[in-house]
Amino acid sequence: MPELRFVDAATEAHFAAMSAIHCRGWRAAYPGFVPDDYLRDVTTEDHWLPFFREDHATGRCRGLLLYDGERPVACCNYGPVRSGPSPRQSEELIIDSSAYSGWGEVISLYTEPTHTGQGYGSLLLEEALCRLRAAGYPGCTLFVLRENAGARRFYERHGFAWDGTVQLVPFPHRMICHDLRYIQTF
Repeated sequence: MPELRFVDAATEAHFAAMSAIHCRGWRAAYPGFVPDDYLRDVTTEDHWLPFFREDHATGRCRGLLLYDGERPVACCNYGPVRSGPSPRQSEELIIDSSAYSGWGEVISLYTEPTHTGQGYGSLLLEEALCRLRAAGYPGCTLFVLRENAGARRFYERHGFAWDGTVQLVPFPHRMICHDLRYIQTF
């Protein structure tokens, strides 16, 4: 039986696995909520590679993978809360996290769509939260797409609650997605 293990993303192979998992996660979770051409043309398996490389090189945030044997099945990014312009997502996106200065954030968490419902996301989230607590952060924030009811229930089961913030995320074709900020104090 394969063994589950956490791996800190530090190599090109790790970054490639994370980018591919993000791609498949987006394509499974967001049809109808994010423009189809964005999902098809922008969310490619290598789209996030430069971001993960840069994050690792600068220490901006950490990547974490969950492996089942030799197969990566889930990944997340976590670190200090983001605040200010977020050009990686959209040139117009500005995140105001001033109320959570000094907090941590789970920036992304995706499970291989063929492996959802097996507890991998829960294991990965709890490990990231444990690491944020150990680093001294007083709490954690994250954003979840308003329409993603399954993800909202998932985070609520893990002690997160919506703080009332709706973050508008501009996409091509004048489409605006609504992300909800969820928080948990430690």
